[in-house]
Amino acid sequence: MTKIVAYKGFDAALCCRDFQFELNKSFKHEGAVIACESGFHACEYPLNVFNYYPPANSRYGEVELSGETHKAGDDTKIAAAEITIKAELKIPELVASAVRYIVNRAKRVDATHATGKNELVEVSGAQSIATTSGEWSAATASGDWSAATASGNWSAATATGYQSAATATGYRSAATASGDKSAATASGDQSAATASGDKSAATASGDWSAATASGDWSAATASGNRSAATASGNRSAATASGNRSAATASGDWSAATATGYQSAATATGYRSAATASGDWSAATASGNRSAATATGYDGKVRGKEGCALFLVERSHNMEIISVWAGIAGRDGIKPNTFYKLKNGKPVEIE
Repeated sequence: MTKIVAYKGFDAALCCRDFQFELNKSFKHEGAVIACESGFHACEYPLNVFNYYPPANSRYGEVELSGETHKAGDDTKIAAAEITIKAELKIPELVASAVRYIVNRAKRVDATHATGKNELVEVSGAQSIATTSGEWSAATASGDWSAATASGNWSAATATGYQSAATATGYRSAATASGDKSAATASGDQSAATASGDKSAATASGDWSAATASGDWSAATASGNRSAATASGNRSAATASGNRSAATASGDWSAATATGYQSAATATGYRSAATASGDWSAATASGNRSAATATGYDGKVRGKEGCALFLVERSHNMEIISVWAGIAGRDGIKPNTFYKLKNGKPVEIE
């Protein structure tokens, strides 16, 4: 029986529509399997899951599909009769899977520059450059001070050297720069950018894109709709400005900002800050002595005990009605509980 590795989105309770899933368990569908109608659905390209489950309030998993299958639509979504939930994936792991997906589909060629389809360029010397503009292409430059650029659709650029840069601008492209002081930029729709070195920056501006910068003093920016930005290094910053986007900064003294509609910002580091300014968005401060701020319409905040909470109440025409500031764990404000502002008073949200 052929088995397909794919990626699936869920809500916060690990449900998809009205079906309850569980990790490390298999499920079987009885009846016809029709994409977008019946059967268990997942995506072969990891970042396609953002089309159906935006990162602000969703969970993701690696799954295994088997039995009868059916494909339909413009992306890699596939329906299957059987599904096994193999493991839950965080945003950085989902991004890494997207990079592998694209690189594995590129064809290796012996050249320093290529313009055709399905081509891979590799340069390993110091101060080297790898460039490819073809569709489904990949460029890899592993030397110090190197740069890799892949501008074609479904392309991937990887620069692992010290002070290196990787840029992939094509549709569904991925850019990875893991060296110190490196930068990775993927601006295409459904693209992924990962920069894990110290002082690195990752920027993915396309729709459904993800940017992850895990090094110290790093920054991750994803401005596309339903995008996610994660910066886990100390003093790092994550900014996701697209609708339904999510920004997570887990380092000490770090900042997470999510300005999109229904977006979420989470800051887990010591003395970090989370700001969500979009309508119906949420800000969470889980680090010690951190702060959470929600300034959009019907926004909500929560924080660990001792964290500062800030709320703005707005009318339907966005006029500011009242503001409130408090500390989680004091004056009746429960820790780790969402609050929104109603008639000038903080109201607990289930």
